[in-house]
Amino acid sequence: MTLNERIGMTEPSHPIFAQLYDPVMKPAERTVLAEHRRYLVDDISGAVLDLGAGTGAMFPYFRETVADGGNITLFAIEPDPHMRRQAIERAHDLRLDIEIESAGAEALPFADDSFDVIIASLVFCTIPDFDAALSEVARVLKPGGEFRFLEHVRGEGAVGVAHDVLAPAWHTVAGGCHLNRETDEIFRDDDRFELVDYTRLEDIPRIVPIVRGTLERRRKGSILSRFV
Repeated sequence: MTLNERIGMTEPSHPIFAQLYDPVMKPAERTVLAEHRRYLVDDISGAVLDLGAGTGAMFPYFRETVADGGNITLFAIEPDPHMRRQAIERAHDLRLDIEIESAGAEALPFADDSFDVIIASLVFCTIPDFDAALSEVARVLKPGGEFRFLEHVRGEGAVGVAHDVLAPAWHTVAGGCHLNRETDEIFRDDDRFELVDYTRLEDIPRIVPIVRGTLERRRKGSILSRFV
């Protein structure tokens, strides 16, 4: 029994979406996302958590880091069994040493202050309880550790209105993805973290804005921190 099952959370299962994800995303991975995924792994070291590994899209970039001599210990979580199976296969094909857990972001099976870096790539749009997941990130990330993210967000103006209209149907067909979630604003407003870097890309692609950035976990005892 997984931790999510013990605390009463339902394990997501989207077999068709999992099967289609890589073929559908392949053009974007090659033309848009590659440089941003490399941003996520640039100069990382120590214990690293891939939060919601999906089918293992970050794994080739972790492999590059290891091949370049990076000193990292890799962990990942993925609650969807169909996604997780593909991630395990990809890790095997890449000969990547990574421990992949069956867990959701709202209940991470790790001790406090476990990680030097946590990476979230196109995952917070699908997490049912956003606030609980971000609290778990704050809990398991070491003070001074980095939370690096790459996410799509609600657009502005007419694009944002279109996202609002399409969001319910999109949520059904896209594995629980919230098309109009303002992920970047929630990240930037959380006082448990300090914003180190932030970029919003409206034009690539225009219909789905992408944000990337780095948050640093505030030191415990900081007057700006929620936790002592």
